[in-house]
Amino acid sequence: MNVKIESSWEEELEEEFSKPYFENLSQFVKEEYILNTCYPPGNLIFSAFNHTPFNKVKVVIIGQDPYHGEGQANGLCFSVNEGISNPPSLMNIFKEVESDLLIPYPKSGNLERWADQGILLLNATLTVQAHEAGSHQKKGWEQFTNAVISKLSNEQEGLVFLLWGGFAKKKGAKIDTNKHLVLESGHPSPLSANRGYWFGNKHFSATNTYLKETGRQQISW
Repeated sequence: MNVKIESSWEEELEEEFSKPYFENLSQFVKEEYILNTCYPPGNLIFSAFNHTPFNKVKVVIIGQDPYHGEGQANGLCFSVNEGISNPPSLMNIFKEVESDLLIPYPKSGNLERWADQGILLLNATLTVQAHEAGSHQKKGWEQFTNAVISKLSNEQEGLVFLLWGGFAKKKGAKIDTNKHLVLESGHPSPLSANRGYWFGNKHFSATNTYLKETGRQQISW
């Protein structure tokens, strides 16, 4: 497994990497990738960090688990690899972007283009066993990603946190709302979206308005 993390994040998270829980997590993940098919590929586990250095983060979107189907997960929450059909939640995200900003539904579900603009696409759990949703939960990833969120909240200013659904809201409960913009809505999954908890949240235009007001380049969604 060729696992690397971008240098600014390596520096920021150095303390986490040396903690016993992370050492146990690393051992668990190594063994899982040897014994089972797991996603994303080892070299993409830290893709969210590698595409979006610490000091380049403008927006944070919090997901839960990587996709567990073959060829889907690429280390960015809600994102899929080129040529993979968009999962239902991603379809609803794109529909809201289309409605909110009056721009065409995108051709690709690969969100690297978002990550490269400063959107940290952070799953709470960074790995999963194939076809076993939630299989790597409660092994230490949640503690690690909580530390990431706390680090961003405490050391940065003027970030936009997009918390979609109950899980993300709970995950982001300690974000300092005096320093950052926190936007909440239902989850883009069909179950939530079809009940009226997703569509019309206008998070994408609200994000750009805030970025413009704080003197930063808006996101090309």
